[in-house]
Amino acid sequence: MMHRTSSRPLAKIMMTAAVGVMAATGMAAPASAAEAPQAERTHMGAQWETVTTWVQGNVRTGPSTDYSIAYTVAANQNLTAVCWLEGGTVSANGYTHNKWVYLSDNKYIWGGLLKGNEVGNVSSLCW
Repeated sequence: MMHRTSSRPLAKIMMTAAVGVMAATGMAAPASAAEAPQAERTHMGAQWETVTTWVQGNVRTGPSTDYSIAYTVAANQNLTAVCWLEGGTVSANGYTHNKWVYLSDNKYIWGGLLKGNEVGNVSSLCW
């Protein structure tokens, strides 16, 4: 079983969400919170990759089952991946780990739903 070693990516995502809410309501965000989220910075120079699901599963608004479901994908569906990161641990389909793939639509899918290794063979780590 993989353990989460850092809460930095999740904290950065949560901060970005707060900034988005503030912007939508017309509130000013502190300068340090207004920077791009870590995952978005990582993909600017990275090659996006195609990942394929091996079972039906949920795509979420953040890298944990604590986040809401954005949409559901079917088995053998192709998605565009940006990078991978550690998030909430999931146990399903005979796998247990905390690897999540950040998608080009700013959503997340647990790597255990993807063909290949635990991150769907995505080569870029989100940082």
